[in-house]
This record gives sequence, structure tokens and C-alpha cells, in this order.
Amino acid sequence: MDLGLTGKAVFVAGASKGLGAATARQFAREGARVAINAREGARLAATAADIQAETGSQVLPVAGDVSNAADIERAVAQAAERFGGLDVVVTNSGGPPPGKFDDLDDAAWQKAIDLQFMSTIRLIRAALPHLRRSATPAVLSISSITVKQPINNLLLSNSIRMATVGLIKSLALDLGAEGIRFNSILPGTIATDRIKSLNSAAAQREGISMEAAAQRTAAAIPLGRIGDPQEFANAAVFLCSPAASFVTGIMFSIDGGAYRAMY
Repeated sequence: MDLGLTGKAVFVAGASKGLGAATARQFAREGARVAINAREGARLAATAADIQAETGSQVLPVAGDVSNAADIERAVAQAAERFGGLDVVVTNSGGPPPGKFDDLDDAAWQKAIDLQFMSTIRLIRAALPHLRRSATPAVLSISSITVKQPINNLLLSNSIRMATVGLIKSLALDLGAEGIRFNSILPGTIATDRIKSLNSAAAQREGISMEAAAQRTAAAIPLGRIGDPQEFANAAVFLCSPAASFVTGIMFSIDGGAYRAMY
């Protein structure tokens, strides 16, 4: 299927590694021009060079911290200037650290809010003038299955991601008449550094090996395995593409069946 992404201008946040990098790579494979953003400039530049060498598509690294408002403004402006506008924005950030309620002070909550919620608001605000000029505008928020099924010891993520998907759903309603699509994608357990970190924390907390923790994680998934970032990227890129032009306001789970409720 031709997704209709050739020549489109895409901005992907949190894209030096993990799900963001896999998503940016798949956009480039589909012929899109891609700006990728992350805090670590050297790693970001290496990822950009690798994707461009593989795909032949234009890949622009724009370093910056999405929890910093000025960095977001600069990164989006730089991408839009290079590409002459933007057609797609993928909001994404690292997850906040684990912790129980009694362990989390106001500073921890505010840092997590800036990282996950305010970054989404600011990215969309900065990109909106460019999206309004696009013939095929789309925004995708990379969230987590925790908005449907909270995970133990991830209180910050469980709570703040709920606000983010609420924002995305509201924008799908508010800006649908302008033709701008807003969707959320909810990854479950995908093989990223984040999952390795959570398994490591569980192993240390419970006195078991990393391998045992990973096996237990996989066993809880109906498909019996942890997902691959490429599987996530395939779904993410489709949702942003003109091929999904009548899809907006959804929370799309990609979790191997781990979310077990009917709704």
C-alpha cells in the first residue's frame, strides 16, 4: 500500500533511539523528509546519519529538550524552515522514573508534567501554524498502555499520560473541522531501553535475575513475547499517513493483546 508520505515533512520528538527512532526511520523509508529531535546531540546526529544513509531521505537532527519551552520553539522553527512547512508531528518523550506516592514530591511531579504533558502542548502549539497550511496535517502522541491499564510503581506515568490523551482527544474534536487529525498510540511492552530499565528495577527490587524479569514480562503478554520497535513504527506511520485520512481521536493500543478489557 502506498501511504502517500513521499515528500511529506515530518517532525518526530524523542527520536535518537527507541520508538521515536524506529518511527522516524519508517517515515524516511516511506519517502518522507524527517526532522528528529532529542537532547543528546551526538547520538541524535548519529541516528540521523544512519537513517539518511539507509533510506536516502532527508533527515534533519534538531537537538533540544522537549521539557524546555525555548528548545521546542527553536526545534520546530528550524524543521519548518528547512522543509518549507510541516505535515506531521509526532510528540514523544522519555518516561518519568518509577516511584510510589509517598516518594514523590512536588518537584518530581512538576518535572514529569513538563516532560510529558507540557511538552505535548508546546510542540503542538509551535507546529500548529504550519499544520494549518498542510493539505494532510496529522499529530500523533506516543503515550502508553498505562492510560488504560496502570502499571505498578509508575504513578507519574499512569497519571500524567491520562491528561495527555485527554488533550489529544479534545484537539481531535476542536480542530477536526480544520482537517487536522489527532491520535494517540499506546505501546505496551516493546523492546526499548525503557523496558530494560523497568525490568532491571523489578529484578533488583525482587532479588531475581534480569532474564527472569524479562521472561515474566513476556509471559504476561498473550502473544508470548515482547514487541519489536519496528512493529510499533509500522502502526505509528500508518496512523499519520494520508492512508488513514478518516482516522482521528483514537487511542490505538499496540501491546500484543496485553490490555484485556473489552473497552
